[in-house]
Formats: sequence, C-alpha cells, structure tokens
Amino acid sequence: MMTRLFLYMLLGLHLFLGLGALAGGGMLVLQPDGSLLGMEPGWLAQSPFSSYLIPGFILFICSGLLPLFSLVGLLFQPRWRWANALNIYPNRHWAWTYSLYSGIIVITWITVQLVMTQYFWLQPVMIFTGLLIVIFTLTPSIMKKFELE
Repeated sequence: MMTRLFLYMLLGLHLFLGLGALAGGGMLVLQPDGSLLGMEPGWLAQSPFSSYLIPGFILFICSGLLPLFSLVGLLFQPRWRWANALNIYPNRHWAWTYSLYSGIIVITWITVQLVMTQYFWLQPVMIFTGLLIVIFTLTPSIMKKFELE
C-alpha cells in the first residue's frame, strides 16, 4: 500500500518537475532575455552567460526531458538496453537510477543558480521538489520495487 502511494507521489513529482522545466526552459529559449518569465538579464551578471539561451536549453533537457523520461520508465519499466548506458546501479532498473539523477540534477541546478544569479521565487519550490524526488526514490519499498532479478 505504501509502495503504491510513494510511487504515485514520485510520478507526480516527476510530472510536475518535467512539465515545469519544459515550459520554463522553452520560454527561455524562445525569449533569451528572460522577459517571458519576468527574469531580468542583469541577474546573469555573476554567471558565465550573457543571455538565458544556454541555461534554457540545459533546463529544458536536464530538468524537463530527463524527469519525463524517468516517469515513462518508472510507469512501464521498459527493458531498453540503451537506457542502461548511464545506469550506475546495475542491480536496479535504469528508470530508478534516472529518477535519482533527476532529483540530484535539479538540486544542483538550483544551488548553482542561487550562487550565480538573483533569487527567483520558484527556486525553493524546485529545490524542494528535487529533494522529495531523491527521498521517494531512496525509500526502501521503491528501491525494492525496481530491483532487477
């Protein structure tokens, strides 16, 4: 029972993170000055970027596509050998590992943002989402569910 609840929570978090990052990253790519999100170009002064274009691509791929890819893997557990290429836990399904990666990536991404740019109201929400993804992924019942025989 708890496994199902934890899995649904994990799936919901991946959906929330993935769709939000696709939207945010897409808006930054479409309008690299950040105006679609109410972000100012001056916020990048302490970063290596002169516009939000590259951060938008990174956000779109790493925090948008990866969590949605993980979501599909967690739901259907396909046996895609190519997806195992980046799986550092061979005794677990690749989707479990990618779920862990998604949480760690968003926590790292937001931490770097906090150091290099201006505070933005979504940062605490996203860092908390990443933390919850890591916690639910490391829950013993979820770990057991994605063990390979």
